[in-house]
Amino acid sequence: MELSNLAFLESYTLKDKEGIMGAILVTDSDTKPVEFRVTAPITPTNFQRTLYGNVLMEHILVELISAPLLNAVSLDLDIIIVRNPLFLGANDRQGVRVVRLFDKNENISRESSAKEELLSNNGDNSNIFAEISRQYESELPEIKESLKYIAESRNLLEPFERLKIACEQVHLQKMGD
Repeated sequence: MELSNLAFLESYTLKDKEGIMGAILVTDSDTKPVEFRVTAPITPTNFQRTLYGNVLMEHILVELISAPLLNAVSLDLDIIIVRNPLFLGANDRQGVRVVRLFDKNENISRESSAKEELLSNNGDNSNIFAEISRQYESELPEIKESLKYIAESRNLLEPFERLKIACEQVHLQKMGD
């Protein structure tokens, strides 16, 4: 499996608690930016908080952030990489696999997911793991090998830092309007 277009999908909680923004950064296999999209801040009402209860955040991330961002991307994606385990629910909404990457200090998120070690001692003595929804567990070894090839020369967690900073900049820019 060759990975040409990687999508890094993330959410960002605004510092002033005005809501949650979602962002997607599509890169080539060298993690150079190709496309960037961001959502407007999403602020749930008290009524929505009551109705959705503890599934509110998953609803926001899957239905209100990932679905619109993935529909807006103009490129064909090979894989979607996330950090938040709730984004794994997007696997059921489209054909491109959503894979969560995390380091050894983070826990596996769900019993309904499968994980494999992707890379050991990635320069900073951290172990990187890949996690996918259990129904796609058979695809994980091939995805792992493709990501491992990229991870040998690129830090696959670093684009998430870029996304966070980009969301902060977009939000500050909109605040100035």
